[in-house]
Amino acid sequence: QMRLVESGGGLVQAGGSLRLSCAASVVTFSSYAMGWFRQAPGKEREFVARIGPSGGDIDYADSVKGRFTISRDNAKNTVYLQMNSLKPEDTADYYCAARLFWVTEYKYWGQGTQVTVSS
Repeated sequence: QMRLVESGGGLVQAGGSLRLSCAASVVTFSSYAMGWFRQAPGKEREFVARIGPSGGDIDYADSVKGRFTISRDNAKNTVYLQMNSLKPEDTADYYCAARLFWVTEYKYWGQGTQVTVSS
């Protein structure tokens, strides 16, 4: 069983930056691929970014490419999402998720952290 806890959300003006963190309570963190997802009010949850177990295999949604950076520190069991040049349309609840690297479906999810970008 894995517990994921996100932090770092908040209110920021358009053009600003935030860094989200997701701490995992598992011994074998380096066996998990990690992802960030978001859900805006009234919209479906959408993919934001993902990273492989060793820090490679990175991918981003087109809407955040060039502005967001995903990274991980396996020694700290933590995955990060650096968000720069934030836009009002980035406003959403952000969730991290984990899956064993040989599985396609994310099994574990955090409780989410809210990001609000004001114009």
